Amino acid sequence: MRIVFMGSGAIGCPTLAMLRGRRDDVLAAVVTQPDRPQGRHLRCAPCPAKDLAARRGVPVLSPGDVNSAASLEDLRGRRPDIVVVAAFGQILRRGLLELPPLGCVNLHASLLPSYRGAAPIQWALANGERATGVTSMWMNARMDAGDVILQREVAIRDDDTAGSLQERLAAEGAALMDETLDLIGKGAAPRRPQAEDRATYAPRLRKEDGRIDWSLSARAIYNRIRGFNPWPCCRARLPAERGGGMLRILRARVEPAAAAGAGAAAPGRVLEAGGDGPLVAAGEPTTGVRLTEVQPEGRRVMTGRDYLHGHGLRTGDVLG
Repeated sequence: MRIVFMGSGAIGCPTLAMLRGRRDDVLAAVVTQPDRPQGRHLRCAPCPAKDLAARRGVPVLSPGDVNSAASLEDLRGRRPDIVVVAAFGQILRRGLLELPPLGCVNLHASLLPSYRGAAPIQWALANGERATGVTSMWMNARMDAGDVILQREVAIRDDDTAGSLQERLAAEGAALMDETLDLIGKGAAPRRPQAEDRATYAPRLRKEDGRIDWSLSARAIYNRIRGFNPWPCCRARLPAERGGGMLRILRARVEPAAAAGAGAAAPGRVLEAGGDGPLVAAGEPTTGVRLTEVQPEGRRVMTGRDYLHGHGLRTGDVLG
């Protein structure tokens, strides 16, 4: 088969590497998003998939609109039998979906129909799921709604962040797509319609999603800290007497808090400024959130213990 890969994010890179190594197939081109400003200085840089493709010597296309007439004409010239999509970042319209004879297949980082959308890994963690997975599916004109080909479940570990879970799902996804393409090549790939009444959604994350609502339960806050690491990263406002800046919270744990007086404490109040980091009251009286890895505004990442030694947060302070 002649394959065109469409992907931009790091989660698709193991799939791209797998396609490059398939002995009986040809990777005709890689299509990615255009270079975007990145980092503190907003310098234009290629996405992870483009960088990998360039290093592997694969032709790269980066159209601003993959559905444009010029893009479609270019793709026709590549004569793809099939298009494989993983974390691409653009919606494929009907003209493109109908271009390859064998269709377009997508790799999605959830067990569809759960968590359709742009941020399935992050929201699965933020919602406290115990398992997620990867799905290969036939693409149609609706987002993540095509018929399922294969699925593989992946357990979510207690210490997972979005970053660590993405790494495992990326590897599982590449293996799943390899198996999917074998089935398609044999004409044996199934088509299992999704149960629309069971569909849930994982909307694109916004920076404001990282602002902690201390009135939530300690478990809910902990799950959001995991799910939003590395981006947008959970954060809280320090009290004015401690500088008033934003404190990024990268890791935490849930701890019993009744002995520290949590029952009478307002959400966000520091119950204990010691041990492995500040213990902060949440929305129920029996548990709090221990901040074990943080980053003060403009400073390096540090343990919660080191933060307490050098920055003066005190019992009774209130985080906003």
